[in-house]
Amino acid sequence: MAADAAALEAPPLERPSLGEATLDDETRALVVPDAADLPASPPSAVEANFARYFIADFMNPGHDQYVYRHPNGLCVVGLAPAHVAFKEEGGITAVDFNVGKSDRSEMKVTGKRKRNAQHLQENSALCKVCVNDKSFVVRCCVKGSLLEINDRLIKQPDLLNTAADREGYIAIFQPKPADWLKIKDKFLSYKDYRNLRGAC
Repeated sequence: MAADAAALEAPPLERPSLGEATLDDETRALVVPDAADLPASPPSAVEANFARYFIADFMNPGHDQYVYRHPNGLCVVGLAPAHVAFKEEGGITAVDFNVGKSDRSEMKVTGKRKRNAQHLQENSALCKVCVNDKSFVVRCCVKGSLLEINDRLIKQPDLLNTAADREGYIAIFQPKPADWLKIKDKFLSYKDYRNLRGAC
């Protein structure tokens, strides 16, 4: 009983000092941002996780490609929005990874050390994309080890027409850091590419 009576007679809670109130407001501003400062839509997974680079007219006019570089050093290569193949009527209808002496789709990389990875130059042919009776050669754009090709494109070439920057990527490379530094300056940023080609 005495404990209950003491609890009832406890002094009222003190109000926070001015310094503590200011700190609380700063913390609230960090945790709960102002809605007016937020972007209209959240960044996509590509925008949030990759540094986006583009190369215009790579070896041929209109052969624009992208290289998305992840912080772990891996590079995803694909067709940029203004690639000449997208301007053809009917869109891309087939993707052929059989280029010259080797079929890139038969490559199987295994293990931590990426055994069997093909070491390619930036101008090496990666695949051919077909539109009606025309075909366009897609190049590697980066010097490095080819770790994976997107074999879904063989059965679903329409992924290039609908989601070329996501599910429709062409391949994944692992360049050496020194090689990446040599070629990085040849690429355009997303902003520079958009200014060059218009809205994309």
